Amino acid sequence: MTDEDPGVYALPITVDYGGRELTVTPSAVETDRGLVLIDVGPPGAVDGLRTHLRGLGFDLEDVWCVIVTHHDGDHVGGLAELLERTDAVVATHPEEAPYVRGERDPIKGDPDAYRLAPVDLELAGGTRVPTVAGPMEVVETPGHSPGHVSLYFSDHGLLLAGDALVADGEEPLSGPKPEFTPDMTRATESVGRLAALEVGQVVCFHGGYVEADDERIAEIHAALRE
Repeated sequence: MTDEDPGVYALPITVDYGGRELTVTPSAVETDRGLVLIDVGPPGAVDGLRTHLRGLGFDLEDVWCVIVTHHDGDHVGGLAELLERTDAVVATHPEEAPYVRGERDPIKGDPDAYRLAPVDLELAGGTRVPTVAGPMEVVETPGHSPGHVSLYFSDHGLLLAGDALVADGEEPLSGPKPEFTPDMTRATESVGRLAALEVGQVVCFHGGYVEADDERIAEIHAALRE
């Protein structure tokens, strides 16, 4: 991340996913207890995460919590492997927990494409997690999935958007991809919710770090509503 955002790290990794090369960006956040990992990535992502963390002076064992933004396989496919190497607890929104646990088949993708994992904590919108970078707030951003969440650091105007926004298209920052978003109406409302925050920096799971503000997010919201 930047010097103005101590303790938050974007961790871009490239893996083979569904027969194609995919670059995704989980994030790690420092807390007094160790690291909170925001998403893991698809199967095969754990070694790349470990390499990134070691370069920052950490290791996988420093991860005490994984917050799952939603249950898509490119976000949670590597979760079971990570849990074999750490004692981390898993947290996600109540609407996502049944999918991560395997009580429901995933809305998108093959239900046998990744291994199931337990969920230890269910996080509602407005929950705040103390971190080195100040409070990290859970923001409910459904649409791309029923219980999708984003994470917001008000002290730094930093948004970890998950898939509620993307940065791997023609524009530096765009709305969620319609072909992968079952409920665009709710997803559009979620972009409006993000536009109401004071944002100066965004990390998207697809596209990574972008210097973009709430005005740009408001423009995206307006375009989606047309």
